[in-house]
Amino acid sequence: MQPWLTVIGIGEDGYAGLGKAARRALLAAAEVIGGPRQLDLLPHCIRALRTPWPCPFSLGPALAKRGTPVCVLASGDPMLFGVGASLARQLPVDELRVLPAPSSYSLAAARLGWPLQDVSLLSVVARPLAALHAQIHPGARLLVLSNDGSSPAAIAALLVERGFGPSRLTVLEHLGGERERRIGGIAAEWSLVEAAALNLVAVECVAGDNARRLALTTGLADDAYRHDGQLTKRDVRAVTLARLAPQPGELLWDVGAGCGSIGIEWMRAHPSCRAIAIEANETRQAHIQHNRDALGVPGLQLVAGEAPAALDGLPAPDAIFIGGGVTEPGMLDTCWAQLKPGGRLVANAVTLQSEAALVAFRERHGGALTRIAIAQAQPLGGFDTWRSALPITLLEITKP
Repeated sequence: MQPWLTVIGIGEDGYAGLGKAARRALLAAAEVIGGPRQLDLLPHCIRALRTPWPCPFSLGPALAKRGTPVCVLASGDPMLFGVGASLARQLPVDELRVLPAPSSYSLAAARLGWPLQDVSLLSVVARPLAALHAQIHPGARLLVLSNDGSSPAAIAALLVERGFGPSRLTVLEHLGGERERRIGGIAAEWSLVEAAALNLVAVECVAGDNARRLALTTGLADDAYRHDGQLTKRDVRAVTLARLAPQPGELLWDVGAGCGSIGIEWMRAHPSCRAIAIEANETRQAHIQHNRDALGVPGLQLVAGEAPAALDGLPAPDAIFIGGGVTEPGMLDTCWAQLKPGGRLVANAVTLQSEAALVAFRERHGGALTRIAIAQAQPLGGFDTWRSALPITLLEITKP
């Protein structure tokens, strides 16, 4: 099938900035779909029906015209946080033609002299601002597509809250157009309440004395989490995540999630990693909701309920961690049945009864058992001695 849908990237310079292929597609189109601002950039010589996207947004108007010559307008590069990427998930590649323009990221990097390969490209367009936490590190450079004119102030406030108040912000409005403008300042001193609705924020991250620094490795400090004691401690957490071995795009079930630490650090391993935290306790559910935002993975899904019953109907996981409840009737068997072939199951036990459940399960299905014993030096009178934490029995098994 010949491409019937053409996605055209258009910049602030409008129709004048389009190439010949884009102009020919617009002249031949029966309908042009886009945002009102983009549609207004077209000249009167484009006779096609002009249709704004519906609110709430839906691809339906474009997909319903299958077989008819249709153009979709998008800002900059449609395949970079754009509608082209969404359409490409719905249509075969031979039905779709994409004609990109320079993205806002490319224009911003050119204005600032930042090598684009050294910058983190982010978007808060209809996305949680909390996701920025995962990218804030001393010396990092960020280019952030804003949701609206209030985004720069919100980003500045987030940086201050993290202790990165000395960070430098540059707001670039209407990139590539006649109204292009640059506004700079320090996050801790930011005073601009509302920028132009069409803007991008460049951030040079500088840590203050009280900055909360989040390592890229597993095993974040225990005080990075809000919890009521139900927390897989730092060293055990690092060992557990190593056994779970997250891969890009994989889904984890964190069963009996406590404060959500395993699922959170699974998702921090790669931006495409996904996790579902299953937790019955309401107080701990609130801790999970706080921790997932504070640590930069607001996409962590929370399922409120008691496992194994709460697992019914969830998408099949690539890996499962059971941090508590292995003695619950049917817990291990239900998780094992739902795990994808080739998936990993890791379960931790502290009590003799839960350890016995893991030993019995291993006898039926195989796997490896590891005993984790950790001691820390603590004061004893005028001296120091070793204080041992409760030993952990860890079962790891890969499903054939």
